[in-house]
This record gives sequence, structure tokens and C-alpha cells, in this order.
Amino acid sequence: MSSDRPLLGIGLMLAFCFLAPFGDALAKLLGPHLSVGQITTLRFVAQAIVLVPLSLVLRRSWRMSAGTFGLLFLRTLMHIAGIALVVTSLLYLPLADAIAIAYVMPFIALLLGHLFLGETVGPHRLAACAVGFGGTLLVLQPAFADVGAPALIPLSVALVFSIYMLLSRKLGSRLDPIAQQAAAAPIALAILIPVMALTPETMTHTGWVEPTPQLWGLIALMGLVGSTAHLTMSWALKYAPASTLAPMQYLEIPFATFVGYLIWGDLLGPLATLGVAVTIGSGLYIVMRERATAARAPAPKPVHSGAPPTG
Repeated sequence: MSSDRPLLGIGLMLAFCFLAPFGDALAKLLGPHLSVGQITTLRFVAQAIVLVPLSLVLRRSWRMSAGTFGLLFLRTLMHIAGIALVVTSLLYLPLADAIAIAYVMPFIALLLGHLFLGETVGPHRLAACAVGFGGTLLVLQPAFADVGAPALIPLSVALVFSIYMLLSRKLGSRLDPIAQQAAAAPIALAILIPVMALTPETMTHTGWVEPTPQLWGLIALMGLVGSTAHLTMSWALKYAPASTLAPMQYLEIPFATFVGYLIWGDLLGPLATLGVAVTIGSGLYIVMRERATAARAPAPKPVHSGAPPTG
């Protein structure tokens, strides 16, 4: 049973909450030296190196129908766009600010699930969505004052990864999570490599810059951390129910604050801190309402994951 070892699941989710912002921090360190397209491409190269052999060793089947492949292709497009947007946002924003703003994603995912999957969303959760979005605006306001329009990029990250989550839930019953991630890597590279090859080196966001040996070390570490983060989340959900793990995912914000302070000395301001508290409170309220709804229903309903996949 998936819930037979909840403490292991909780430990794995804690690992994800630290690894995800650490992977984003590595992308932020690479941002001034490499193009966004290059970082995104190398991220999927690392994913292929780590997960394709792992899926073969674990004998996770890649067999899928044309419809399933179509969903996986769309999900991969969202993953590419999401990572590229994360890397772009980190060129302008402190790590904690970017992640805190992107945590409007659970609210967007809840609304998309209602609109496209027919999931029930009552007035209490709709109100919590509105309050949570208000908390995000409190985080956004000082960031917008500092950097202008680029502060809005994490909102695009939230929208893209909400669609990614929607497609992941559709794929969940059709394809093993490790197989999903492994098969997505060659699909992404089949898209990204031709784009990179045909792009002039003078293009700031998509050109290729030859990395130094030190940068290659950061690239390898980013790929390893990002791929491991995805696996820890997948395995956490194997050992503990989503309703147990969902509240813990908000720990990614204080972890991101810690990593950002450790590397760059960045801290959230008072208004942004208040916004984070409002966002987390609203998100936890939604989780509690979904637990109560699932307890009353004949069959359990899924709890939305709050964490943007790591870059």
C-alpha cells in the first residue's frame, strides 16, 4: 500500500523541499553566464542521463497509446516552458521572491481542475483562492517596485506548471511517473536541440555559450539535483498519501529563503513575508477542505500538489 510507510514519504518530501530551491539556485548562478535556452536544454540532457537508464533498470514500460503520447508531448512542452520561465525569472528576482510568487499555482490548479476535470470546488475553497491570490499580490508588490514587469514572470510559471500538473494527473493512471519523466527527456531534446542549433550565438536567451570547466560542474550538479528532486517527490507519493504530503510542500518557501540568504544574502521584506503567510494559510485551508471532502466522499479525491517542479 502507498501509505504503509508515511514517515519515509515525509522524509522524501522534506528532501524535495530542500532540493527544489537548491536546484533553482544553481540555475540562478548559471543565469549570468549561459543563455536561458542553453540552461533548459542542459537540464533535459541531465534528466535523460539520470532517468532513462534508471527506468530501464527498474523495467518501467514506455509503451503508450497515441492519445497518451499526445498528453505526454503537451506535458513536455509545458515542462520546457516552465523551466525556461523559472530560469528567466531568476535573472531578475531573488530566489525566495520568485518561488513565493509562483506559489499562486495551487490556486490556479484548483480552478483549472474545476474547469477542465470537473473537480468539485465549493465556495469556501474559492474564497481561499481569492485570499491566497491576495497574499501573492503582497509578495508581488515590492518585487514589482524593484524590477518592474519581470516580477510578473513567476505568475506565468504558476500558470504553465498548473497546466503541467493537470496533464500529469491525466497521465497518472496511464504511465508510471518514472517512465513519464524518462520518456519526456528525449522528447524535450528532440525539440530543443534543433532550436538551439538554428539559433545565432548572438541571441541572448537562446544562443550557445561554451561553458568553462567550473560551469560544467554547476551544470552537472543542477541536472543531478533537479532529476533527484523529481524522483523524491514521486517516491514520496508512493509511500504516503498526497493529503499527508501536500501541507509540507510549503516548506519549500522557507528553504528557498534560507538558500537565497546563504548564497546572496537575500531576505523577504515585511510586506512579502506577510504575503507568504497569507498564501500559505490559504493553501493549507484548501488542503484541509479537500481532506474533509475526501472523507465524506465514497472514493478519495486527489489533493493538489503545491510545488512547482524544480528547474
